[in-house]
Amino acid sequence: MNELVCGTSRIVGCRFSVFPMTDRFVEVIMGALKSVQTDKVWIHTDDVSTCVRGRAEHVFDVTRAIFAHAAASGVHTVFNGTYSIGCPGDTDADVYMSEDSRVLNSELGPHADIESACQFALYPLGTEQYMDIIYGEVQRAKEKGTFGGSVHYASRLDGTLSRVFESLEDAFSHAIQTDSSHLVMTAVVSAHSPSPKHRSV
Repeated sequence: MNELVCGTSRIVGCRFSVFPMTDRFVEVIMGALKSVQTDKVWIHTDDVSTCVRGRAEHVFDVTRAIFAHAAASGVHTVFNGTYSIGCPGDTDADVYMSEDSRVLNSELGPHADIESACQFALYPLGTEQYMDIIYGEVQRAKEKGTFGGSVHYASRLDGTLSRVFESLEDAFSHAIQTDSSHLVMTAVVSAHSPSPKHRSV
């Protein structure tokens, strides 16, 4: 049996679900999926979640756009996703790594300005310096003005939808340049929440 080694493929994946708080959830979810250009990623939806795989910029482009289109419904909408790179044996759909870097969903119009809140956590695996990596990306979010404070087991981001996803992509992209062979990032993003914001520092 061949030994599986972390980090042999640099394909990025995200498994996520979108939850529109409305009895029209099927319409909202399916409409969002159909509104997004996905030619540069591998994508599969089942009865639980959707998986997107490809180059990092295209995975973030597609997941951001799907959430933006769902949130444009105006109802409280939540995105819950897990991003990963370097998973052992993770080579399926490697053909999408040959795509160029031009993203297909950059024009989100007013959808990009929807106020959003996020709780995210980075898990740099395979390195003893994982806390330094995490602290570094928290500092990066502070410098970008999106850091909303620390909470148990996560860090908070606040801002427009486009700025929140930009901070998520920045954190992931910079963390994979470290000596971590396998990186995981979880993110829960909320838009149009009826609950008041609670910030922690």
